[in-house]
Amino acid sequence: MLELQQLSLHIGQQPLVRNLDLQLQPGQLHVLIGPNGTGKTSLLRALFGELTPQAGSIRHGGETLSRLQLARWRRRFGYMPQNIQLELDLSVLEVVVLGRLDSLGMRLSDDDILAALGALQALGIAQLADRPMYSLSGGQRQMVLFAQVLLRDPQIMLLDEPVSALDLQHQMQLMEHLHRQTRAKGWISLVVLHDLNLAAQYADQLIVLAGGELQAFGPPAEVLTPELISRLYRVPVDILHDRDGSPFIRTLRPESLPA
Repeated sequence: MLELQQLSLHIGQQPLVRNLDLQLQPGQLHVLIGPNGTGKTSLLRALFGELTPQAGSIRHGGETLSRLQLARWRRRFGYMPQNIQLELDLSVLEVVVLGRLDSLGMRLSDDDILAALGALQALGIAQLADRPMYSLSGGQRQMVLFAQVLLRDPQIMLLDEPVSALDLQHQMQLMEHLHRQTRAKGWISLVVLHDLNLAAQYADQLIVLAGGELQAFGPPAEVLTPELISRLYRVPVDILHDRDGSPFIRTLRPESLPA
């Protein structure tokens, strides 16, 4: 379990999150949603140890996050921040293998190469293995970086807007793989998404942040209500349901509302 106790975060003098209590369970995909500027990225950075909380604690496996043990703490994470710039003269395969940087020797082993190829194959992008990273589109780079994160064999996955540059097919491919592997390997997965319908399809638990506070936590069918979404995002919506019973959010144009 990844446990946050009374966690408070600031950027400069600006408070972002106040007194946040959360318990994230293994084998579950948690999706973090909320309006822009509500501290979603900052929360992921704090969990990874890049941002120091003003108050509270972060615990996992009986350990509390400490600056003195930061390197050991981070080894349990697969962390994919947003907006990574990689203008490197490295092949896709070489970038994916760097997911095992902590354990690489002077020479790459066959096991390292096969594991990297397997991650690319699982995501349907094995054909990119020999391509230089600088030649890829933004969406292709996102998929390659996700493959790199998979190679770390983490206990905890932190992904910040991992589908922002992906087309529909690759959005589904990434989220499907993440959802299946989270359950199969018992990962604690936390993903920031702006697409509420994608969040509703794949989240086991939704975490809603706004105004520096936790607004809701629970299954999408319980959390996503017209009242909550309209209040947080300031747009009118209808909540429908797809064939699997997942909520589907339809925004309403102002002129379609009753006078």
